[in-house]
Amino acid sequence: MKSPYVAELQPNQVITATFLVQQKDIRQKKTGEPYLSLMLGDRTGEIDAKMWDNVEEVMATFERDDFVRIRGLAQIHLNRLQLTVQKLQKVEESAIDLADYFPASKRNPEEMFSELRRILADLKNPHLHALCQALLDDEEIARLYKIAPAAKSMHHAYLGGLLEHVLSMANIARMTGPHYEADLDLLLTGVLLHDIGKIYELTYDRSFGYSVEGHLVGHMFIGLRMMDAKLRAIPDFPPNLRLLLEHMILSHHGQLEFGSPKQPAFLEALLLHHIDNLDSKMASLRTSLEKDRGIDGFFTGFNAALERQILKKEKFLNPAEPGGKDASKAEPPRPPNAKPAESNGPRRAPSVSPFAERLQQALRHDKTD
Repeated sequence: MKSPYVAELQPNQVITATFLVQQKDIRQKKTGEPYLSLMLGDRTGEIDAKMWDNVEEVMATFERDDFVRIRGLAQIHLNRLQLTVQKLQKVEESAIDLADYFPASKRNPEEMFSELRRILADLKNPHLHALCQALLDDEEIARLYKIAPAAKSMHHAYLGGLLEHVLSMANIARMTGPHYEADLDLLLTGVLLHDIGKIYELTYDRSFGYSVEGHLVGHMFIGLRMMDAKLRAIPDFPPNLRLLLEHMILSHHGQLEFGSPKQPAFLEALLLHHIDNLDSKMASLRTSLEKDRGIDGFFTGFNAALERQILKKEKFLNPAEPGGKDASKAEPPRPPNAKPAESNGPRRAPSVSPFAERLQQALRHDKTD
């Protein structure tokens, strides 16, 4: 088993570990010499890393989406952990366990898929029931639905995230649909269909990205095409009902500026949009709280999806930290567009080992982030 994971790293810890390279940039110091700015990750999160010395020897030996074994020191920089890399070596995929490096839903995908099937099996409308079962019975669709993320980065951005998102939406729909006197069968079918095209839009063999098809046409058009393929095998499917489903797929982002070709024009379409928006925003908020690596303060880093920082409510209500440190005395959160204070590198804390002390001494050069 991989050790340590990103979530286990502590300040002033010297580590030797393997990570997935999520981002790689070659930059220049003030002296004109190159340094590496990396984002390294595993299934528990990601961490910023810098390699200042001996960069010429390794910078061409690996690329983004490669695995690298590094030796370095975890330090606090700008209130976050950062790795200062001393040594780096590419690792072949055959030498690692892929499950250690890709974030995944905490829920079992087979159990989630079975739960979704049970919900949709209760649809009373025979046409909608037939369409949903045809999609879920397709072996390729079912296989991809169980592993696809719901997004590249904004929400549910992990393996199984799409299924988790859709199942959560289905449960919200069952609670809110009757309250607003919605056609629950139509609403639940829209929940299944709205993002189904993402199983082909997104790629997720290493880091998350977009397929050529995803880049060129996007998941809404792909979803329409998938639905059309199944409807050809369902005789006498009402054309007006089909038109409502097409509209729900095309309008579920809610507004033109958010990627919807159309705005929701009837009750179930509008409700679908708001359920989708609610679930994605709440998932993004939870992820910010779970993955925030800030050492001090009551707020997370800036959340691009929500366009704000998130209050760490439990820490705010219980400010006394272990060791007697009071988080309320930390600096207020920095606005996302504020220029950071001048710095020549990470703030250095006392070493906890002879190696850490030697490494810190070796790194005391005039370097900038």
